[in-house]
Amino acid sequence: MTWLLVIAGASVGAPLRYLTDRFVQVRHNTVFPWGTFTANVLGSLILGALTGAVGDGRLHLLIGTGLCGALTTYSTFSYETLQLAGAGARLYALANLVLTLSCGLGAYYVGSVVAHAIWA
Repeated sequence: MTWLLVIAGASVGAPLRYLTDRFVQVRHNTVFPWGTFTANVLGSLILGALTGAVGDGRLHLLIGTGLCGALTTYSTFSYETLQLAGAGARLYALANLVLTLSCGLGAYYVGSVVAHAIWA
């Protein structure tokens, strides 16, 4: 039964990731991967809020593992960072690395603290 929860969450998270990437990226005329960055930070915020609001359980499987796991993408982040570096855009690659990690961790923390303050 648990795998059905993960699949259900992922079936929403994967299209949401694609739509978020397309929605954001078409609005920026730059090589910086703003779409992937936005999806990763948004997923971190949602996971932080979930963690701060609810203990472990079925909701974590549905939203945390399923939705957030499919919404965020470490592989695309890695690929795009290496592509930027390989194309000579090393400053963009470094910015992508630093911004994604710091903003993702920050978003998780903010989501967790705010949710904990509301529901605890």
